[in-house]
Amino acid sequence: MSPDCLRVLEYLEAPLPPELAAHRDTCAECQALLAGFSSLDGSLAAEPPPAVPPALERARTRALEELAAHPVARPWWHEALRLLGVSLGVIVLVALGSWYAGRLLNTAPPAVMLGLTVLVLLAMGAGTLVALSPTRRLGAAGVAVALGAAGVTAAMLLGGSGVKVHGFLEGCLGCVRTGVLVSALPVLLALNALRRLAFQTVRAMAAGLSAGAVGLVLVHLRCPEGGVAHLAVSHVGPWLLMGALVPWVRSQLRTRVHAP
Repeated sequence: MSPDCLRVLEYLEAPLPPELAAHRDTCAECQALLAGFSSLDGSLAAEPPPAVPPALERARTRALEELAAHPVARPWWHEALRLLGVSLGVIVLVALGSWYAGRLLNTAPPAVMLGLTVLVLLAMGAGTLVALSPTRRLGAAGVAVALGAAGVTAAMLLGGSGVKVHGFLEGCLGCVRTGVLVSALPVLLALNALRRLAFQTVRAMAAGLSAGAVGLVLVHLRCPEGGVAHLAVSHVGPWLLMGALVPWVRSQLRTRVHAP
């Protein structure tokens, strides 16, 4: 290949000067090289773009729709405040209705009754924070949830009045039914909020205990029974069951957002 041939190759993307054009017209090697480059460019231009998989296209469409509907993510505490607001609203409404009907029948001393109520409400707020806050230190949070549940359980059992009014089975059925019914809405809202987070047992357990605290507060205020066995089975028992049941139910539900 002569120096003129090399100069011809330098002008592949530009018009050739007259002297190089004359060389090209008389050089078989330049003509062969230029023909090869021309065929290569034509094959590349004719090659169709790769097809996008349908699943990827659907995911892209859904992502764009979600971004258009919610261009700014809501802070996590919005969901926490909504869950706490609904839980406190249920407590206030049912407590007012029970007071009006004369069914706030706890026979423990007022200071004990109020103190235990405040303790459970504090546990409810702390459980909501553990369930929905974006912290990654869930090991320490799990220990705190377990210790908190143990402390509330001990306080509720020790703070009972000791009074026995109904038969054991009759009294338990009424309190269990009340506790489950009034906790149903907070539990459903907690499960819906947890679906926006990746499943983690500690979070789900904290959410279950927080939502179940609604029933624990209300049966504590309404129930005249104060025996340790009754309190353990029909007050604390359903509350702890919520803490175990919500993680199992959440593990069966589909996650909407895989956030940490």
